[in-house]
Amino acid sequence: MLDLIRKSLLAGVGAAVVTKDKIEDAFDEFVKDGKLNASDAKIIANKIAEQGRKEFEETVANLLVKLRETSSQADNSAHAKITALQERIRELEKQLSHPPTRSGEP
Repeated sequence: MLDLIRKSLLAGVGAAVVTKDKIEDAFDEFVKDGKLNASDAKIIANKIAEQGRKEFEETVANLLVKLRETSSQADNSAHAKITALQERIRELEKQLSHPPTRSGEP
C-alpha cells in the first residue's frame, strides 16, 4: 500500500513538472506572437505553478490525514479482535480446567 501511495505522489510531482513545462511553452508562444510580454508571462507562469504546488501540497496533507485515520481504525479493529480472542481463550481455559461432569459419574 505504501508503494502505491509513493508511486501516486511521484506521479503527481511528475504531472506538476509537465504542467509547468506546458505552461511555459504556451506563454513562450504568446510572447513570440506579441500577445504577452516576457515579464508578464513569467509572472503569470509563476503564479500558476505556485497555485499548482499549493494544491498538490494540500492534496498530500489530506491524503496523510486519511491514511492516519485509516490506520487508527485498523488498529482499533485489530485491538477489538485481539481482546475478543483473549476472552475466548480464557473461557476455553476455564472449560478445560473444570470439565463438565456427566450424569451418573461421581
